[in-house]
Amino acid sequence: MTRAVRTPAGIRPALAVALVLTLVAGALAAWAGRDWYAAAHDDSAAYAVQRDRALAAGEQAVQNLNTLDHRRVDQGLDLWEASTTGELHKQLVDGRTEFAGQVKAAKTVTTARVLSGAVTELDDRAGRARLLVALRITVTTPDSKSTDKDSRMLGELTRTDGQWKLSALGQAPVGGTAAG
Repeated sequence: MTRAVRTPAGIRPALAVALVLTLVAGALAAWAGRDWYAAAHDDSAAYAVQRDRALAAGEQAVQNLNTLDHRRVDQGLDLWEASTTGELHKQLVDGRTEFAGQVKAAKTVTTARVLSGAVTELDDRAGRARLLVALRITVTTPDSKSTDKDSRMLGELTRTDGQWKLSALGQAPVGGTAAG
C-alpha cells in the first residue's frame, strides 16, 4: 500500500502567487524594454538634439558678433570669423581692416547678452537652420558712459564640418505696420 504524501496547506497557493508575480514582472520588463528601445531609436530625439545644438551655437554666434572691445579688436574679429561661414564670413574677412580701424578710432566697447532665442526652422538633412535671438547690447564710450539697447536678430545657420555657424544675420522687424 502506497501512502499519499501530504503537503502543508498553503504551499500550492503560494507557488501560484509567485508564478503570477513572475509573469507580471516579466511582462512589465518586456513592455519597458520595448518603450526604451523605441525612444532610443526615435528620429524626433535626434532632431531635438540637432535643434538644441543649432540654438546654442546660434545664440553664441549672435552674441559674438555683437561684442567687440577696441583694446582687443583683432581677438574679437578672429572670434567673429570663427563663428561664421559662407557669404557673411567673406564679408567680415573682406571688411576687417577698415572695420578694425573704425572701432579703434571710436574707442568703444560693445558687449551683448542673449536674453532668449528660438530655432524657427530646421532642415537637419540639408544642414540649415534659422533662429530668432533677443539680446541686450551695451555700448561703453571712452568717457565710460554706457547705453543699453535691446535688439532682436534673425540669423541663418549652416552646419559646416559638424558645427553650426552663422551664415547670415540681420535685424528682425520690430512692431507692426498699419494695413492700408
